[in-house]
Amino acid sequence: MSRYAALFLLLCATFQISLAILDGLLPNGNFERGPKSNELKGTEVIGKFALPQWEISGFVEYIESGHKQGDMLLVVPEGAYAVRLGNEASIKQRLHVSNGSYYAITFSAARTCAQAERLNVSVTPEFGVLPMQTMYSSSGWDSYAWAFKAKFSEVDLVIHNPGVEEDPACGPLIDSVAIRTLYPPRITKYNLLKNGDFEEGPYLFPNTSWGVLIPPMIEDTHSPLPAWMVESLKAVKYIDSDHYKVPKGKRAVELVAGKESALAQVVRTVPGRRYSLTFLVGDAADGCMGPMVVEAFADHGTVKVPYESTGTGGFKKAILRFVATGNRTRVVFLSTYYHMKTDGSLCGPVIDDVLLLSVRNTGRKLL
Repeated sequence: MSRYAALFLLLCATFQISLAILDGLLPNGNFERGPKSNELKGTEVIGKFALPQWEISGFVEYIESGHKQGDMLLVVPEGAYAVRLGNEASIKQRLHVSNGSYYAITFSAARTCAQAERLNVSVTPEFGVLPMQTMYSSSGWDSYAWAFKAKFSEVDLVIHNPGVEEDPACGPLIDSVAIRTLYPPRITKYNLLKNGDFEEGPYLFPNTSWGVLIPPMIEDTHSPLPAWMVESLKAVKYIDSDHYKVPKGKRAVELVAGKESALAQVVRTVPGRRYSLTFLVGDAADGCMGPMVVEAFADHGTVKVPYESTGTGGFKKAILRFVATGNRTRVVFLSTYYHMKTDGSLCGPVIDDVLLLSVRNTGRKLL
């Protein structure tokens, strides 16, 4: 290959890399760049491409923080502006991704009118419907994560409000849309569970203090928390050490919905072999106080781990020993009780550093 041909290939590779989306906010993902004054009718955005970097459809409003709606004051979590999606309205942005790679979308949303609002999030050709009935933070805003596997090098991200409210202006507020590349974790000789330390997961906004919700009923292979799935009706909260006390490393999971949500992973096991499941139970130093209990299940084994929280951080180690009865074993964690902080927001015990080992191992190496 000639020197010029090699240089051409290098330039092409560099160009392809430059097109790829970077972890963090999408272009104008916080909506701080808004429509021109002649593209606004009050708060309504007029024109399909009036919102920079986005394509809109239907009744979309550009909302400034402090905007009053009746007796309600609308607050924006990041920056000064957000968008509101009316009935059947949507925002769309084209993303350049790596075909075959996994990604997690993170965005913040707030209800404004209805109690049963939901959002349809899609990336060509996949979609998911995220319920917003339960608000987990006291600010009125929650951040949600949704994952996908890229089927093309160019895909369209669409956030759509399928609601049909009587007032067309009713609908959820959207702010701070971000993306993060996910790297599917593998088992190691030190842990039969994947991503047991929860370090691999969706993007967390540095300027918000309420973590990111991992929605329920996510398929394992497309979970924004790789290798783990959230079962039942409610979400779990993904937190980081920049805003919370985390038992180990940078990230952990807070069980904020009692028995209505369970965090689970299916792991390969050998029938008749003994296993030891260890994990850390604590609190996030977020003011969540009182007696807590984390329940862990693996095959026919179960353990209830009590933890007395003062709401200032701390943790304890727990262990569950069991004998596998099949080639695959489901490991499950949930909180026995609902917990609520003094500001009315939901909270719960934190789990971290989940480790599954065969008791046949010597030292840390599995046999």
